[in-house]
Amino acid sequence: MHFQPSETGIVHAGAAWAGDWGRDMAERQFEERGVPIRRGWRQLTTAGRVRVAGGRLTLLNSRGSEIDSAPLSEVRVGEPWYMPRGCVRAVLGRTAYLLWLAPAPARAVAEAAHEARA
Repeated sequence: MHFQPSETGIVHAGAAWAGDWGRDMAERQFEERGVPIRRGWRQLTTAGRVRVAGGRLTLLNSRGSEIDSAPLSEVRVGEPWYMPRGCVRAVLGRTAYLLWLAPAPARAVAEAAHEARA
């Protein structure tokens, strides 16, 4: 499944990720390990973590130190057309990151960010 742009310009997945997503957005939790994270041309980590918990998206390096964090309502997430499937572009504040996730976790992150903005 590919991400579809909405009328607000936010890119989101058409279906929710399999999991316990019936709860309120602030209660949702998700974590993916072993995620390569890039900022521009620079590879920040090859085995980072992407965490959605407490209404925030947090990027961590392989040692658990925080790279960046932002409330989900301020995160813009999309799948660039020029990148392979599963590569997600996440903008936290003014900084853009490329996250290499499997398709299901990529949808989970996009869906969480989209619903927080709605």
